[in-house]
Order: sequence, then structure tokens, then C-alpha cells
Amino acid sequence: MDERVNRRGYHETFIKGQHLKLTELKEKVKVQGIPNQYLFKEDVPLYPRPEFRFTHLHHDTDTNALCEIALEEGFLAASANEDVEEQSPKDPHHMDLLWWSLSVPQWDMGSAEKHLLDDTYPDRTEEQAAAQQPFLKQFASSPAFLNTSRYGSYRLTFPLEELLGAYRKQMCVGSEPILRVSETVLYKQEVMYSVVVHSHFYNDIFNKYPLLDDSPHAVCAYKDGQIIWRPEAMCETHRFQLDRKPYQNHMVAHLLSEHLHKSYVWDHVAVAFHLPDGEGLNFDMNRLRSYLSFCEPGHPTVSPYDEYDSLEDAQELVEAYWPYYPIPL
Repeated sequence: MDERVNRRGYHETFIKGQHLKLTELKEKVKVQGIPNQYLFKEDVPLYPRPEFRFTHLHHDTDTNALCEIALEEGFLAASANEDVEEQSPKDPHHMDLLWWSLSVPQWDMGSAEKHLLDDTYPDRTEEQAAAQQPFLKQFASSPAFLNTSRYGSYRLTFPLEELLGAYRKQMCVGSEPILRVSETVLYKQEVMYSVVVHSHFYNDIFNKYPLLDDSPHAVCAYKDGQIIWRPEAMCETHRFQLDRKPYQNHMVAHLLSEHLHKSYVWDHVAVAFHLPDGEGLNFDMNRLRSYLSFCEPGHPTVSPYDEYDSLEDAQELVEAYWPYYPIPL
């Protein structure tokens, strides 16, 4: 693994072309003697390992970048999350990337929970399934699952199919976009699995990165137009312990005493669209507005708190660019 400081001044430990599971990441970091107080935390309470299938991505941004998006009627790489180090021109992470995160709708929590229970207890009865109480949402407490934003007050949430369709038309001349495994990046308490999307015109640059396929055991996969994520650590602070009830074919979230709470690493997936030579990814203005929402500051924030707007200021700004849109922010 290598180390670097990104453009925001944060230290990163990273490995290219791989999505390492936590056991693999710990081994790599341990061998190189890289300290991390969260990754090696012991006695972490048992937690679930569900599978989420994503049909939407979101892009969080601040006031200045939202103004740029409105003026350009779309996205430029300069308005993206710039958590990448400036490297050699032949390295894709030196190039212009537009960063998105997986968007976890609340209804998908139930779908992922059911899938996990069906896989764990394939012989459970209808009566046992009906008696099962929701438990997964208790563990979905990391920033990856929250409605708050770490990058600014504004969130644009797009269907993945629409994003890939626009990218296909505008960047690939009708050919299919290519998704590849980019990096595993370790921060102080955060593990980011990045995926890069590019056109066939840039195969010679990106072909050293493995294709994002439908491997059933990978942290991140791509199948049937959906991105699949199997979280390695979904809690950040572990306040619950997963209790399995094999005789009832149930799973239960057991609330722990406060002195037993554990802070651990948390993981998420970021998707970077390659926008070469300053090109933008454009959309209809009303389409942009329909996908726009307001966010409170998340924790830990990447942008300073003074870069966040109040709801009133955000509404005023949005109305200036979309004066005739009928629904308030």
C-alpha cells in the first residue's frame, strides 16, 4: 500500500486496482507498520453483513459548485469531490473526475434485510418470517446511510441508469460506459472503495484496473444495471450487537450498555466519472432541479461548517436559478 496527502489535506493510505476486505486491509497495513487506532480495534460487537443493490447515486456539493452546475446546466469535474492526489498525467487520478456516492433509500433497508435473512435461514417458515422484527436499520448508522452531507448543503440524487445513459451519449458516442475497480483508500476512520467510469476511448489508460464484474464475493460488484455493495463495516460507532436466534430463524439488534459501545472504521463506495479535457456532463435544467434537495451538515464534515447554508438561504439561492419551479426545496 502507498500513502499520500490529497488536495483537501487529508492523509490517505491506498492500494490501486483492488477492493480489499477488512481482513485483507488489516494484513496489508500491519505488514507495512501503518498505525490506525480504529482499524485494529478489538472486541467489536457482532454486526450484519448485508448486500445492497443500488439504482441511484448522489452528488453532494456546496454553494459555489451548485451555482456552477446551474450555469453550466450540468457537471464539470472541477465541481466534484477533489479527494484525489495530483499525480502523473498517465495516472487516472490525476485526471478530471466527477465523484458520486451510493444513495441508500430507506425502503432498500427492508429488501437487504430480507435477502440477508433468506440467505442465512433458507428454511425459515412464513410464520417465522412474519414474526421477524426489523433490525438492520439499527446498524446502518455510519455516514454512508445518513441523509446529512459531508460536502455541502446541496444533494443531487440521480438514477444510475440515467447517469450512465447520459455518459454513454455524451462521452462514449453510444458505446457502453466501462466500470472498473479503482482503489481502496483508508483514512483515519473511513474506508472508501472507489469505482471509475470511463469511455472506451481511454481503455489504454484504465485497462490496468480490473473490470467491475458481478463477482458474488466482492465488496462491490455490477450486475443488471445495478451497483452491488456488501458493506464491511456499516456502523462507525457500534451501539448494537447482532444476536442470532437459530431456533427461531431470527436476527435481533441487541442494544448495548454505553460502556460497551465501540468506535470502529466504516466503509462506503464512491463512483468517479471520468470527464476528459474539461468536458461536462449535461442535463435539462428542470431535470437537475427535480433531483435537488437540501442537506444538513454531516459528521465528520469534509467542508468547513461555514460553507453550509441555512434552509432559508438555500431556498433563496435555488429560486434564483429555478424561479418557476413549482415545488420548494
